[in-house]
Amino acid sequence: MTFSDDAWTRNAARYETIRTMGFNEELAAGTLSRAQFEHYIVQDAHYLIGFGRALAIAAAKAPDPDRMVQFCDAAKEAVIVERALHGSFFADWGISPEDFEASPVSPTCHHYVSYLMATAYAEPYEVVLAALLPCFWIYAEVGRDILGRASAGNAYQAWIDTYAGEEFHEAVRAMRAATDEAAATASPRMIEAMHVAYTTATQLEWMFWNGAHQRRAWPI
Repeated sequence: MTFSDDAWTRNAARYETIRTMGFNEELAAGTLSRAQFEHYIVQDAHYLIGFGRALAIAAAKAPDPDRMVQFCDAAKEAVIVERALHGSFFADWGISPEDFEASPVSPTCHHYVSYLMATAYAEPYEVVLAALLPCFWIYAEVGRDILGRASAGNAYQAWIDTYAGEEFHEAVRAMRAATDEAAATASPRMIEAMHVAYTTATQLEWMFWNGAHQRRAWPI
C-alpha cells in the first residue's frame, strides 16, 4: 500500500465528517448564506498566500529539478489561478483589494497557515509533503462530491467547478505521486511523522470550513 492510500484509509472517517459537515451540505444545496461563504472566501484568499509560500519552501527542499518545478508551479497556481476564483466573487460582491487587505485573518486561518509554515521550515521534505497533501486531495474529493449533488443554479457553481475539474484533479495526482515517491525510501519513523502531519492537516481542513460556517473571529 502506498503512503497516500494508507493515509486516506486512516483518515476516512475524518473525510466523511468533512464531506457531510454543515458548510458543505449547505454549499451543495445552495442554501449556504452569502455571509458564511464570504467569510470563507476571504479567509481562503488569506490562506492561499501562506499555502503558496509553503509550496515554495517544498520546492527549495525538493531533491530533484522535476519536483522543484512541480512545487513552484503549484505555488504559482495557488497564488494566481485560485486567487482569480476568489477575485471573481470579490468583484461580484464589491469587495475591493483594500477591503481584503484590511480584513483580519481568522483564528483558524492563522492556525492552519502557521502550522504549514512551521512544518515547511522546520520539518524534512517528506513531512512537508504529507502536510500539504490534504489541502489538495480533500478539496478535490469534496468538489466532485458536491458537483454530483449540487442544486440547479447554485450560486457557488464556479467554486464547485474549480475543485471538481480535471485540471485540479491532475494536480492532486501529481502531489500524491510526489508524496508516495518521498515515502518509498523513508524510514518507519519518518513514515509515522508523515502520518501525523497528514492527519493534523486533515483536522485543520475541518476546522477551516467549520470556522467559516460559524464565522469565527478573534474573541477579544
